[in-house]
Amino acid sequence: MSGTASRCGFVAIIGAPNAGKSTLLNRLTGAKISIVTPKAQTTRARVLGIFLAGASQVLLVDTPGIFAPKRRLDRAMVAAAWGGADEADLALLLVDAKTGFSGAVHDIAVKLAATGRRMCLVLNKVDLVERPKLLPLAEEISKIASFEQVFMVSAATGDGVETLKTFLAGAVPAGPFLYPEDDLTDLPERLLAAEIVREQIFLQIRDEVPYGSTVETESFAEQKDGSARIEAVIYVARTGHKAILIGAGGTRIRDIGARARRELSSLLDRKVHLFLRVKERPGWDEEAARIRAAGLNDSQ
Repeated sequence: MSGTASRCGFVAIIGAPNAGKSTLLNRLTGAKISIVTPKAQTTRARVLGIFLAGASQVLLVDTPGIFAPKRRLDRAMVAAAWGGADEADLALLLVDAKTGFSGAVHDIAVKLAATGRRMCLVLNKVDLVERPKLLPLAEEISKIASFEQVFMVSAATGDGVETLKTFLAGAVPAGPFLYPEDDLTDLPERLLAAEIVREQIFLQIRDEVPYGSTVETESFAEQKDGSARIEAVIYVARTGHKAILIGAGGTRIRDIGARARRELSSLLDRKVHLFLRVKERPGWDEEAARIRAAGLNDSQ
C-alpha cells in the first residue's frame, strides 16, 4: 500500500536487560522474530519486526538491553541499542514492572529525555505486580521524562498489547510502506539460523557459557527437494566451554541441533538439515569480524 492515506515509521523498543523487549516484539508482530530466553542480554543485534494495522506499517526495532559495557562486543551491543533509538520516529521505554524503578531505568530515561525524541512509557509484566503499585511507578518514571502515553501490558500473556498496537499504528508518520506487505522482518535467513542455534544454547546451558559463545552460519544452501542445508559454527572462548557444549559423547550438541532444526523448519516453513560444529576461539568477543558477523556494527 502507498499514497497519502498510508502511514509507516520506525518504533524502537528500549530498556534494561530482561525487560521483555523481544517478547513484546514477537507479540506485536504475531511471529517469532527475535529469540527469547529467561536470561538477560540475549539479544545482541538490532532486530526489525514488521506489522500491519489498517493503512499503517509499523517497523519495530528490538534493541539489545542497555547495560554497562566491558567487552568490545558489549560496546557494540549498547551502541546498537542507542542507534536504534536515534533512527526511530518514536521510542518505547520498556520497564519491567516487577523490577521497578532501577538505577538502569533511571539512566536510560534521562538519556532518552535528552534526545527530545517522541516517546512512550510501557510497563511490562503487569500480570506479576499488584495493580495499586503500577500507577505510582509510572508517575515516578514520568518525573524524569515526558511521555506521550503510558501503557501497561503483559507481553507474555498479551494483556494490553492490542491497545498499544492501535496507538502505534496511528502514531507513525504518514508515508508509503517501506517493505512488502507480507514481510515480517528484514533479518537474513543466515542470521536467523545462527540466532535460533544461539537461543538453544541459552535455553539448554547454564552460567557463563552462552555469553562466552557466538554462532555463525557458514553455509545456507537450497536443496533440489526444497529443503535447506545449513552449516553453522559455534565459537567459544574457552576449552572448558567447548567440552560443555559438546557434552558426553556429543549428546548436548546433538540436542541443541535437534531443537534448533525443529524451530528453523517451522520458521522457514520447509525441511532443514542442520550441521553444527564447535570451535575454540579465545578473544572472539574482541574481534571485529566476529562482531560484524553477529549483525553488529563495530566502530573501533
